[in-house]
Amino acid sequence: MNGNALRTGAVVLGVLVLVMVYAAAFTVGQTQQALVLRFGGVRTVLNQAGTDKPGLYFKVPFVESVVLFEKRLLDLDLPVQTVLSADRQNLEVDAFARYKIVDPLRFYQSVNNIQVANQRLSSFTNAAMRNVLASASRDAIVRTQREGLMNRIQEDVNRQAKNLGIEIVDLRLTRVDLPAANSQAVYQRMRTEREREAADLRANGNQVAATIKAKADRDVTVLLAEANQKADQLRGQGEADRNRILADAFGQDPDFFAFYRSMQAYEKGLSGSDTRLVISPGSEFFRYFNDPQGRARPAAAPAAGQ
Repeated sequence: MNGNALRTGAVVLGVLVLVMVYAAAFTVGQTQQALVLRFGGVRTVLNQAGTDKPGLYFKVPFVESVVLFEKRLLDLDLPVQTVLSADRQNLEVDAFARYKIVDPLRFYQSVNNIQVANQRLSSFTNAAMRNVLASASRDAIVRTQREGLMNRIQEDVNRQAKNLGIEIVDLRLTRVDLPAANSQAVYQRMRTEREREAADLRANGNQVAATIKAKADRDVTVLLAEANQKADQLRGQGEADRNRILADAFGQDPDFFAFYRSMQAYEKGLSGSDTRLVISPGSEFFRYFNDPQGRARPAAAPAAGQ
């Protein structure tokens, strides 16, 4: 009887020990940081950002509690906001931020959880965007100074987020547009400007083309005139050479020259298919037909009594 009571007591004690160990032990992962609370106060901070001490820890069961916070980067997606630029242009701005909890104790004491932290950060960011973008023109926000303006917004938000135990790692303006009605008006104005520029370029191109064409026509006229002049000179020179050669040939053999000229006259005079000649058989034109030596036929004797 005593033995059974001892065994039962030992089992109960073992169960109580297991329950106490289970209630006391907890783990903190590499991506987590923890606060150990005792009666609402913070007893210790484990694996805080900047340290690397994850692992198994123990607390006082039923007296202490553990609150875990994310150690990795957290995203904050902001709703689209309408802001006014320095040149009185309404702009729709879409932005996001990435942050991390660098002081879990301050984070717990100021906002307690991620949801409240996101609300506070959204408020800080919207206010910073309105203040910073109100000092810049639309072109500066959209194109020329966008990077610098984002840095100014991030610095402004960081100054306020520091009191929450939060650090803003990155803040971006993902989209900056005019409202739909203004965008259409700006698009139409840009289209008109581009069309005017295209018309100017087309007119300048036509003027340049006309100038080039006129110059080309003038060059062609000059080249043709020079070519014709050169051709005339060569032709005159050739005819002079031919006449000189013919004159030399005539001087060396007048009979052969006369014969050659007669052959040329026959070729030109009788070459046509419908050539008709009405000429006396005793004409000088046919003297080589009557005499191979080309001697002229003596004149006929006058009839008796005439």
